[in-house]
Formats: sequence, structure tokens, C-alpha cells
Amino acid sequence: MRNPIVSNLLGLGGATVGGILGFYIFGWIVRQGFYGLMIPGALVGLGCSMLAQHRSLARGIVCGLAALALGLYTEWRFRPFVDDGSFTYLVTHFYLLTSLTLLMLVLGSVFAFWMGKDANPLFTGPDKPAPTTRPNLD
Repeated sequence: MRNPIVSNLLGLGGATVGGILGFYIFGWIVRQGFYGLMIPGALVGLGCSMLAQHRSLARGIVCGLAALALGLYTEWRFRPFVDDGSFTYLVTHFYLLTSLTLLMLVLGSVFAFWMGKDANPLFTGPDKPAPTTRPNLD
């Protein structure tokens, strides 16, 4: 098996790239008049899973928490509160966000956890069985 430290570093690097990409994709979507706050979080998990080479529950938890923080930051950058536009105010008054916003924050974090804990689906290591091929019946 490959070194788990290297695998985790690769996974967290992928999570970072995915989060940055998700942030900018969300900004583009908002400018089009749509709303998809779970995209940055989901891309954190996807980026992580694409580069990681082993399963790690701890890495999934880190991705989920990072997705939650990125979701709050993204919401603040694109839709700050009118009363007080500071990030601290948003974090301390997150419960005032709409139900849809809270749902998307949770879903983005769940997707990040779910994908971030697993390894690249193309990686075949000791903790993942090799893909099977169908026999040729011709």
C-alpha cells in the first residue's frame, strides 16, 4: 500500500483545488440568477477522493468540516447579511439563514464527508477490490 501520509496530503490538496473551483463555479452560477451553495462543499469531497489512495474516516471528517466553513464563507462573500455584513455576524447568526441555505450547507458538508472518506474509485489497493470484467461470450 502507498504511504497513507502522502495519500492524505494528496487528498487534502485535491480538496483544496476542488473547494477553490467550487467557490468560483458558485459565483458564476449566482451571477446567472441561480443558487447552488452545496457545490463548493461537494467539490471539496470530490477533489479529495480523486487524489486520495486509501480510505480514511478522519479525512472525511476534515473534508466535511472544511466544506461547512467554505459554505459559510461562500455565502458571506456572495450574500452577506444586510444588518451587518461581517463574517463574524454571519457565523454567530447562521440560524437566521433561510431553510434552503441551511439545507444546502448541510448537504454540501455531507457530500464532502461521504466522498472525502473514500479513495479514488479507480484506485485498487488492499482495501478496495479490483474491478471485475465481464467474460466475453462471443
